Amino acid sequence: MKKLSTLISTFVLASTLVLPLAATAKSPNDFNYPDPPTEKARKGMVQRIIAQMSDKEKIGQLVMPSTHDNSNRMPDERSEKLIKEYNVGSVIVYGNRDAKKTAENNNQLQKWASETRLHIPLFISADLEYGSVQHVTDGTAFPRQMGIGATRDLKAAEEVAKITAIESKATGFNWNYSPVADVNTNPANPVIGVRSFGERTDLVSQMTVAQIKGYQENGVVATAKHFPGHGDTSVDSHYGLAAVTYDRKTLEEVHLPPFKAAIDAGVDSIMTAHVIIEAIDPELPATLSKKVLTGLLREEMGFKGIIVTDAMSMDAIDKEWGAGEAGVMAINAGADIVMATGTYAQQLETYDALYAALKSGELTKKRVNESLERILMAKYKYDLFNDRYVDPATATKVVNSPAFKEAAAEVARKSITVLKNDGVLPFDASADKTTLVIGPRIYNSSSQMNGVIQAVKTKSSGAVVSAITATNPSDAEIANAVQLASQAERVIVATFSPGELASGQTKLVKALKATGKPVVVLSLGLPYDIKHFPEVDAYLASYAIERWGSPVPTSWNAAVDVIFGTQPGGKLPVNIEGFYHFGDGLTY
Repeated sequence: MKKLSTLISTFVLASTLVLPLAATAKSPNDFNYPDPPTEKARKGMVQRIIAQMSDKEKIGQLVMPSTHDNSNRMPDERSEKLIKEYNVGSVIVYGNRDAKKTAENNNQLQKWASETRLHIPLFISADLEYGSVQHVTDGTAFPRQMGIGATRDLKAAEEVAKITAIESKATGFNWNYSPVADVNTNPANPVIGVRSFGERTDLVSQMTVAQIKGYQENGVVATAKHFPGHGDTSVDSHYGLAAVTYDRKTLEEVHLPPFKAAIDAGVDSIMTAHVIIEAIDPELPATLSKKVLTGLLREEMGFKGIIVTDAMSMDAIDKEWGAGEAGVMAINAGADIVMATGTYAQQLETYDALYAALKSGELTKKRVNESLERILMAKYKYDLFNDRYVDPATATKVVNSPAFKEAAAEVARKSITVLKNDGVLPFDASADKTTLVIGPRIYNSSSQMNGVIQAVKTKSSGAVVSAITATNPSDAEIANAVQLASQAERVIVATFSPGELASGQTKLVKALKATGKPVVVLSLGLPYDIKHFPEVDAYLASYAIERWGSPVPTSWNAAVDVIFGTQPGGKLPVNIEGFYHFGDGLTY
């Protein structure tokens, strides 16, 4: 891994204020607060801010809505109202914009916050698990976490987080919902999968710590998620309420250590799981459970940072409790920020319910003030009071750094895991041979397979024929694939499974193998596919696509590079029961 120097400077605007809330404007909508020189003085400053907050301003800091966009992909009047009238203290940003547009979007949000009575800056957050590219279209795309786990390279894990933080901060994000600290012990897990570093607790713990360092030392809040562990679930909490039945010993030995390691490493945020952990609280999901958030996370594990809920619009929460009731339950359980990602009406319902609970005493001022102190202290730590804006032109330069793109490609090449090779790999790129490339549409999109096909065309000197099938190929599609294989000297067949592999994909691979042509299977999702066709000539795992089908071209391009001769570096970060073991991985 190349040593990468930081490409951008942090612009810190010094404040000379004497009175804590006598904010002095650098421009009509830009304000500074003093930054006390010691932790004790900073805490005193925060207490003075809290003392001057109205109840409505206090509740606003506990609510994190998703923003709403206008036709120009900029925040609209609903977002403005949430910030200026409801005083929300943080937002989560969805959608895809280039670096310049992202910076402008986030600056607008901060500008509205500067126009409120107390001018308190926003936490602007996003899910950037595989790089800023997850929401910044020209950002750097890194391998999914299971691919990073396959590298076994802690320095690489840290560099991935460092570059992601640099790009994120340049575009106006100061909070990232990463790393995923879940230990993926269930191969059929429908929501975590390649988002996890792997199935071994020690590997996940070490990688989690490395990434926390990379994010937070470069100015972005890291978030270990999903506490106390989402890795052994068989239900996707986006669509239902999951429960895990393992005992307390399993929880403590397998699933909690990455979170404890994160706490010991100084992680500033932990996200809750919408999962019932029966060993702790058999009735309520962790997000709403005081036994989990206060008893386990705060009191037993000693976490002092910000607890943020996962998206409360997920069916696991919304269908059972609704936005308002769930928000109050989460704060009373020990959460500091409720992620209100539903409709605008649901976001207002969350705010109104929390405000009513504070006025009625259902939420105590003591409980609310505890969260406010954590939130405002973190905003001071990340220098948001004095440095809330970014330069769109600089953002574009940072995000489009060739050094960052090459670093991502290098990590990807080290992640590709060759599990089987009966003498057919590597393919000779210079040979005048026809290559068949075939694979499935993923969630009705052909873009991923088109990317793989184009990568092969770029590498191979010979002709490339191709086909894209349904996710579960029909007999007619399989027959067509066999016909195409008769025109080729070699075959690359891509497979994809977010859980269990569709039976048609297995039939396709076996039919192609029966042609007698050299067949290489490239797994685009989970690495377990080979158990359905162990007789295949060659097999490699790229960990490139998760259960939503989000594309990571960096990984499949690296896999194609490996097929045509680049040295693979990955070691399997899971077991494929009955076939391959944790740590397996071939080289040329």
